[in-house]
Amino acid sequence: MLNVRNRRSLALASVISSLALVLSACSSSEDSGSASGDDAWFASAAEKLECKGKTIKGVTENTPPGQYVKSDIIPAFEAATGMKVDLETTSWDEMYSKAINDMEAKTGIYDFVYIEQDIIYQYLKNDYLANISKAIADNADLQAPSFDFGKFTSFINDFKNADGDVFGVPMEAFVKVYLYRTDLFNDPAIKDAFKAKYKKDLAPATNYKDYKDIAVFFTEYGKGKDLWGTTVQAVTGHPASFYELFESILPTNGVYNWGINNGKATSANGGTMDSKAAKEAFAFWVGLLKQAPPESKQSTWTEVGTTFAAGRAAQGWVYGENVAWIATDEAKSKVVGKVGVTLPPLGNPKVLEDSKSGAGYLGYYDGGAFGVPATSKNINCSVLFQQYQGQESVQAKWAAAGSRIVMDSTYSDPIVQAQDEKTNGYYTFMKDQGSLFRGAPPYPFHTSVREVVAPFIYDAIAGKISTSDALDKAAKAADAEMKKLGY
Repeated sequence: MLNVRNRRSLALASVISSLALVLSACSSSEDSGSASGDDAWFASAAEKLECKGKTIKGVTENTPPGQYVKSDIIPAFEAATGMKVDLETTSWDEMYSKAINDMEAKTGIYDFVYIEQDIIYQYLKNDYLANISKAIADNADLQAPSFDFGKFTSFINDFKNADGDVFGVPMEAFVKVYLYRTDLFNDPAIKDAFKAKYKKDLAPATNYKDYKDIAVFFTEYGKGKDLWGTTVQAVTGHPASFYELFESILPTNGVYNWGINNGKATSANGGTMDSKAAKEAFAFWVGLLKQAPPESKQSTWTEVGTTFAAGRAAQGWVYGENVAWIATDEAKSKVVGKVGVTLPPLGNPKVLEDSKSGAGYLGYYDGGAFGVPATSKNINCSVLFQQYQGQESVQAKWAAAGSRIVMDSTYSDPIVQAQDEKTNGYYTFMKDQGSLFRGAPPYPFHTSVREVVAPFIYDAIAGKISTSDALDKAAKAADAEMKKLGY
């Protein structure tokens, strides 16, 4: 099963420009990519459910997939139903603050909210969400013939409770890839220079040593060219650095599920957060800051994408939702047609075996869904919209614009196949290699543990303490927090 989650943000102007290019390129397709295949049914349902003329309010992150909902899907839904949809697109932290504050206070401000795979376990525990399966099953007027839970990939399972009921309709899913500059890696002169120095061919790295060598090489090569050897998502004071370390880096050295086993993080208690493997991976990652652009210590997932698009890094870990615009939007990217995607480098080759068997994973599978707060005053109207955005007929252009796939059938759509060529096989990569990636572990204590661990990660990035000491302290803090919470 693919476990998935997400968090990023992108400038609105960049997203709109990217979408315009995608839509223009795809205008000849018979599939509108946004208009419903059953608008007449939705129009009738809005009347029967007394939703016509009503406004539902939602909040999501300002990302390519989220912006596509606002710019394309919502207008089509409004035209079909006579409803209005007010969707706020904002930063990741503000999005969560608004949604959680509303649901905790039971103010009923929002009728749908973006939920990530990790946070839903906390939401279900607190009874924050309406049961979408039950809402549909209990009301014949709410059963859209063009909507089918069975069309989604296994990612939808992450939004079910123990009884198998769905509490979130998937709207995005993608992998965090190893992105590299094909123009640099394939340049004959650069290849010769690299081989002369390292006595090996220049190729995307499969291990830590090769990745470091490539980073050092391109940093030296890039002097005076505004080019560095790698990106690093190492912002201090923001969870983005915690997430890159724990979800993208540590797994490549065999440290899975944040290094927490049975509610314990310290090696003394059976965890691996402070293990030798974890410390090696952390030291490798922090060490890459020497070969990363100066903005790296202020970089969240947003800045990593813009750094790569600006041509300032030869390689890096980049959220898949950004691949489409980086690879195709000439108005915002300087590396259009010059990017490749592949598996991340591994610190321990056994990780690949673990990933294939399901015992582990080698990277991060990201994504989210729209859920309906139990406190919404318009639950049926919101569920109607969730079914609209969850139709098979709206997926293709959304996938091309936001590099996201939530239904297997989308891969074979001509629109996506055309975009696959432009992105050097990103969609094929996600389809074929996606099972090797995984999202955040299903921890109800996700936020609590993150908050006590992250400060030590920030201090190590800032050079205030060693990476080894940081993980020793982080693991002890995690154990104490989980014990306090009753785990």
